[in-house]
Amino acid sequence: MSNARRFLFPPLTWPFLLLIASLFVLVFLFFSSAVLMAFNRLGLPPGVAITLFAFALFGSFINIPIAEEVTYEPVIRVREVGFFGILYPIPYFDWEEKKTIIAVNVGGALVPLSIVLYELFRLIHLGEYGLLVNTLLAVFIASLLSNAVARPIRGLGIAMPSLFPPLVAVLLGWLLGDGNPTLVAYVSGTLGVLIGADIMNWRKIKHLGAPMVSIGGAGTFDGIFLAGIIAVLLV
Repeated sequence: MSNARRFLFPPLTWPFLLLIASLFVLVFLFFSSAVLMAFNRLGLPPGVAITLFAFALFGSFINIPIAEEVTYEPVIRVREVGFFGILYPIPYFDWEEKKTIIAVNVGGALVPLSIVLYELFRLIHLGEYGLLVNTLLAVFIASLLSNAVARPIRGLGIAMPSLFPPLVAVLLGWLLGDGNPTLVAYVSGTLGVLIGADIMNWRKIKHLGAPMVSIGGAGTFDGIFLAGIIAVLLV
C-alpha cells in the first residue's frame, strides 16, 4: 500500500518547486508590467502608478462593509405532535431571515474608482469640457450595455462575459475619444462594469444566497479593475 501511494503521489522535488515559483514570478511580472503600462498611458506619474498598484494588490484583502440587506425566504420545517403517546411529524411553512452584507473591496473597486475620479477632475481642471461630456456619455452607454448582459447567479455573484466590457470600452474610446481614446476607454470600462453590473443590480444582490457580497471582491482580477486596464491596452 505504501509503494502504491508513493507511485500515485510522488513527492515534490526542488526542481519542480523552482519551476512553479519561476512561472509564478513571470506571470506576476507580466501582469504588473501590463498594469503599470496602462497607468502610464493614462498619464499617471511613475511613482503614483507604482503606489496605486501596491494599494490594489494589498487592498485586494480588504473589504469595507457599506450596507446590509435582509431577505425572508420560505422554508419547510417539521414539528412533532403527540397523540396517545405517538409522535407524528407535521411539516409546515415558515419564513427564515437571511442577512447579506454588501462590502466594497479596496483593491478591486476603490483603487480604480480613485483613478477615474482623478481623470475626471483633471479634465475639469484643464477645461476639457467637450471630452468630459463625451466620457460621461460613454459611461452611460457602457453601463446600459453591461447591465443588459450581466446576470445575477445565485451562489456565484454577478456574471458577465469577461471580454465584453473592455471591447465595448475600446469601441467607445474610438468613437468618443476626441483625441484621448485611452481616457474614455478606461473610465467607461471601469464605471460601465461598476454601475451597470453591480449598482444597477443592487436589489438582486441580496438574493444571491451569500452572507457577504463584495463589489470588486476579486481584487486586481475583478472585472471592475481589469475592464479598464484591458481597454487601455487594447486602444
